Amino acid sequence: MAGDAVLAMHMSDGLVNAPTAAACGVLAVAGLALAATRARSDLDERTAPMAGLVTAFVFAVQMINFPILPGASGHLLGGALVAILVGPWVGSLCIAIVLAVQALLFADGGLTALGTNIVNMALVGVFVGYAVAVALRPLARRGRAGLVATAFVAALVNTLAAALAFVVEYAIGGAGGASLGTVLTLMLGLHLLIGIGEGIITAATVGAVAAVRPDLVHLLRGSAPPLSIREGQGRATAEGSAS
Repeated sequence: MAGDAVLAMHMSDGLVNAPTAAACGVLAVAGLALAATRARSDLDERTAPMAGLVTAFVFAVQMINFPILPGASGHLLGGALVAILVGPWVGSLCIAIVLAVQALLFADGGLTALGTNIVNMALVGVFVGYAVAVALRPLARRGRAGLVATAFVAALVNTLAAALAFVVEYAIGGAGGASLGTVLTLMLGLHLLIGIGEGIITAATVGAVAAVRPDLVHLLRGSAPPLSIREGQGRATAEGSAS
């Protein structure tokens, strides 16, 4: 049980005791309620469709595992990706929707563990990823290369932060039978490798969106897009008009 949870990040039923699962459930509900309230200011005619597309993309990509070691694989968590593109409040709701659908329809993560998974990936992962991206925003505004580098670092740190949250919950009320040291070593070791894959996917996706529509990148909101990104947008618009 512990091994499966480590490899997939999603906690399964029974991996933590009932009080810990219940506490995480309450924290998840409170966090998502706050996110739903704050997300209203970020949603408009441009960002609302983008949020839907991002949710669908993360859901689809999470269904695809990439190998990291013999017998071990990982998949996109999506925290930094959604935070950079649609902001942390909307992004946390996007990831929570993905996790709920996966738990209810595909048994990917247990129902009693849904709260812990939302805390780890939709709250900790998203907001840590966004905090890193904001810290590196001056680099991101210099051009597309800076934005791609920012997305990579934010995604890597987001993955490790979600893994560490997993370890903290296991330390509080672990019931999976594995020692805390084993869980800590496996989670951080494997998710360091998974984070590299997460970073590559996130950087590629954010870079692709910024090349065509930099105005849809939440992280760049409030400032003129960098020259190199504006030029990419201009070429795309010119080509569309010519066709």
